Amino acid sequence: MELRSKKILGEEDSAFARSLFKSMGYTDSELREGKPLIGVANTWTNLVPGHFNLDKVAEYVKNGIYAAGGTAVEFGTIAACDGVAQGHEGMHYILPSREIICNSVEIMAQAHRLDGLVLLASCDKIVPGMLMAAARLDIPCIICVGGPMLGGIEFDGRKSDLTSISEALGMLSAGKIQACEYAALENTACPGCGSCSFLGTANSMCCVAEALGMTLPGGALIPAAYAALLRQSFESGRAIVELCKKGITARQIMTKEALRNAIKVTMAICGSTNAVLHLSAIALEAGLDMNVVEEFETLNKTTPQIAKVNPAAKPDMEAFYRAGGIPRVEQRLGKLLDTSVLTVTGKTMQENLDAYVYEYPEDPSIIKTVEEPFSKTGGVAVLHGNLCPRTAVTKPGAIDPAMHHFVGKAKCYNSEEEAEEAILGGKIQAGDVVVIRYEGPKGGPGMREMFKAMKYMYGVGLGKTAALITDGRFSGTNNGCFVGHISPEAAEGGPLAIVEDGDEILIDVDEGKLELHVSEEEIARRFANWKMPEKHIPNGYLRLYAKVASSADKGAIIEC
Repeated sequence: MELRSKKILGEEDSAFARSLFKSMGYTDSELREGKPLIGVANTWTNLVPGHFNLDKVAEYVKNGIYAAGGTAVEFGTIAACDGVAQGHEGMHYILPSREIICNSVEIMAQAHRLDGLVLLASCDKIVPGMLMAAARLDIPCIICVGGPMLGGIEFDGRKSDLTSISEALGMLSAGKIQACEYAALENTACPGCGSCSFLGTANSMCCVAEALGMTLPGGALIPAAYAALLRQSFESGRAIVELCKKGITARQIMTKEALRNAIKVTMAICGSTNAVLHLSAIALEAGLDMNVVEEFETLNKTTPQIAKVNPAAKPDMEAFYRAGGIPRVEQRLGKLLDTSVLTVTGKTMQENLDAYVYEYPEDPSIIKTVEEPFSKTGGVAVLHGNLCPRTAVTKPGAIDPAMHHFVGKAKCYNSEEEAEEAILGGKIQAGDVVVIRYEGPKGGPGMREMFKAMKYMYGVGLGKTAALITDGRFSGTNNGCFVGHISPEAAEGGPLAIVEDGDEILIDVDEGKLELHVSEEEIARRFANWKMPEKHIPNGYLRLYAKVASSADKGAIIEC
């Protein structure tokens, strides 16, 4: 495969570009010998704990690139923290940031004719943005993550994490804990950097990247504090040079079969519902004629949940990694996966699994077998009904089985903030269905997470007696009876817009139903009188996103 960088470094008039590189200290050895020019797309920042160590990771990646005979060039992209952005105006920007990340990587790779990319990321929208860029560019690419943080002090029967603080606030408001207990968590819940120590969207998407074949085997879950992460980073640098030499590009790896593998792994580990959004977007960028939501719906019925970690159970990411992580899950799923798919090692998934060495003993309490799973169906499910004509998404693996069939009375709120105030103010009771609308891709805009609302419900004791539905999203760490991604969203005139307080709503997870128990005639009457509430959208990127974003069932992408 001819190197793309030849256009700027290896032609008669390339002295012009080489002079610019030499102004930064690059040498003839790096620029004139046909070495692949490898971009290290680094999302390092000291605003995001999951990316705080990526400066060190980048150092080891670049060492690996040079060791394998490549030339490393590093550039940065934005990275925003879901945790810092939770529960306020900042969350409007989080999902839309995914498109900016993807676009910026594309621009840098194309403008500078890079031969390959190592994409450094760890967190919620950054990993999918990088995968989207890899699929769009279709050049040799590899994902290298910064690893999850370690768990914090024991709280509420398990190692604490960031979400423990939100749960504790609900407990404090309900008089279940003292103020000093709540305050202590601030210093002890997050003991060091890394992506959050639960199976939220960040770690779910790292697992998806590995299941797609886009990380080295075992690369998704090595804790940020482990030296093994740096060794893996070095090997990722070596691997990208080999991919360039062999001409193996991202779309040769991210095939339909690979995406189905990623969906099945998401089901098997009870990953974040946001994986539905992101895999839809990745499939589009990869040029695959594939309805990802339909794939989730179909594969849910045939893929057992064989792993159970926080938020579905007590074990954290470190425990999941030690139990064998994604290689163990893939090995246990066995024939349910297409293990003939190509990966960034240049080998098939099966060849990788055959050679993989587990450094820690297996733990059947965390990763079970297909024959004796936690559940015979997957941990993420798609719902249909008159409240979601174009589908909705829920997470049965994180819902108490007693809540899989729930009928309750609606209490409606037109924003996340209104609902949270009601929850903490004692206005939600057992048997209620909290409806949060106008929080979709266009209506939010930006499709915010209703993370705090669910955590507050848990904290005040409603986690197993009330439900929440929304056209917004949820964090991968949420548990309780919830339904999100309702499409079409309320701002597009979806049925969620005309629900009224007191309406009866059915959530049937096992049957895949979300129904409003109101007659068709009454629904038509309400629509005839419906008008979209006025909502101020500031000038800038959000205004553009609100105009061009697709619905959640299409991945909330920017439609061109």
